[in-house]
Amino acid sequence: MDPDRLRQLLDAVARGDVRPEDAAAQVAAATGGTAPIADAVLDHAREARTGVPEVVLGEWKTAEQIAAILRGLAGGGRGALATRVSPEKADAVQMLVPEAEHLPAGRALVIRPSTPRPPAGLIAVVCAGTSDVPVAEEAALTAEFLGASVKRINDVGVAGLHRLLTRLSEIRTCDAVVVIAGMEGALPSVLAGLTDRPLFAVPTSVGYGVGAGGLVAMAAMLSSCAPGVSVVNIDNGFGAAVAAVRAARPRKPT
Repeated sequence: MDPDRLRQLLDAVARGDVRPEDAAAQVAAATGGTAPIADAVLDHAREARTGVPEVVLGEWKTAEQIAAILRGLAGGGRGALATRVSPEKADAVQMLVPEAEHLPAGRALVIRPSTPRPPAGLIAVVCAGTSDVPVAEEAALTAEFLGASVKRINDVGVAGLHRLLTRLSEIRTCDAVVVIAGMEGALPSVLAGLTDRPLFAVPTSVGYGVGAGGLVAMAAMLSSCAPGVSVVNIDNGFGAAVAAVRAARPRKPT
């Protein structure tokens, strides 16, 4: 278990916020490698290895599988997150796991950890249009689950460039930026030329026929004339959030 996380856990036990047996379960899970559940092998030690816990991709799983894996990951107060969960599937999961909170804008289910994660910096999640909001919310909710504070800046696409310019001072206060855009995918290039923050671009599948489900936006971002733009896969708000948190998180002394 990460030393900072362990110290927080021990402080919570001392305050009476966490029962000693729950704390022991967390420590055991964090050091115990893997555990099989619901046809899955849960990786409880992933956060200690990589700084990011295992997260459930719910899109191709049944409600029963999601519920069982969420319970397994959240055991001992660790909390858990499931992404790409439809409203109907979320309702079914909540019948099995009442403590799971449905966040429909980001298509996610979350069980809050009993002890907050260490602060992971401030991240701007910027999206071009309201059609991109589901992907932007996936990024924002993931970053918050991992301990970051998030500044949401929506509907500032290049068709109305003045909208971006009025929010630029806010974006420049952040430690990292996630930029989400469909259509021709121009927003990350524009913003990368206006800020020195680490920038992670997310192409979305929003657009008309020639956009090819986000391939044009992705190709434009990969071909950016502004240097330093990092690009994740189409609609991958989760992956961009993880990258941004790692970039924004304060470095630990070695």
